Amino acid sequence: MDALQSALKKIRGDLFHSGYLCDEQLAGSVYLALTLQRPLLIEGDAGVGKTELAHALSKVTSRRLIRLQCFEGLDHHDAVYEWNYGRQLTEIRLAESKSQSLESATIYSEEFLIKKPILRALQDDTGAVLLVDEIDRSDEAFEAYLLEALSEYQVSIPELGTVSSVVTPVVVLTSNGTRELSDALRRRCLYHYLDYPDVIRETEILRLKVPEADLNLINQAAQFVGTLRKEDLEKKPGIAEAIDWLKALTLFGLKELPDDVEVIKQSLSCLIKTARDRTHVSNDMVRRIIG
Repeated sequence: MDALQSALKKIRGDLFHSGYLCDEQLAGSVYLALTLQRPLLIEGDAGVGKTELAHALSKVTSRRLIRLQCFEGLDHHDAVYEWNYGRQLTEIRLAESKSQSLESATIYSEEFLIKKPILRALQDDTGAVLLVDEIDRSDEAFEAYLLEALSEYQVSIPELGTVSSVVTPVVVLTSNGTRELSDALRRRCLYHYLDYPDVIRETEILRLKVPEADLNLINQAAQFVGTLRKEDLEKKPGIAEAIDWLKALTLFGLKELPDDVEVIKQSLSCLIKTARDRTHVSNDMVRRIIG
């Protein structure tokens, strides 16, 4: 147990020095993902630090970050590879102009292969951190295609055969929970749910990210944002929004939240991101949260 606690402490320390503050539970999930070489699925609301974790792991492990942004209709041409048809056609025409025959193996070689994020991550000689961002935005067909890459760290290219990883990548998948992911995908991943931080942890994050801010202002800002998230909002402010807001308040030269509601509302564009929420957050609500 002492060795485990030491390992978790080191991970938390390394992530902290890279600019990411995590608790012991998340450190445990990261430790298992790195040790067991298993993909880590992080679920949670937008803005809780899921994507930022992959960036931090890239710094900690000194590996290149390769990001695959998922979207509806994503397929292997976007995620794994596609052939450079323009170059292939040019090669065929050059061969025809010289009355030469061209074998299919010639134009279906790596020279004509356009490598997309998953294939680049698998073939990275020094290893990579592969971020599959917002996997819930893709469809079930892509999930099924992804299973081979996640379970065996390899992909199949009909013209070339099976391409396996050179160095096993660190894989982080994120999901905002817009749709339910398949059991097959979850079975192949370690899992962690990342929630909004409590006021104490958010205070620590804000101190880390905006060290120039006054400590009293940091405490008040963390309490304000924490309370605001409990209101009936379409889009609750994430950690990134809280950091931007604190930077704005510091830019105004404030050392604590002012009593003047109008001053605060001038900076709420950092926190409030929809027209409905802008209307919903009234002067009375701001006074109540401050009070």
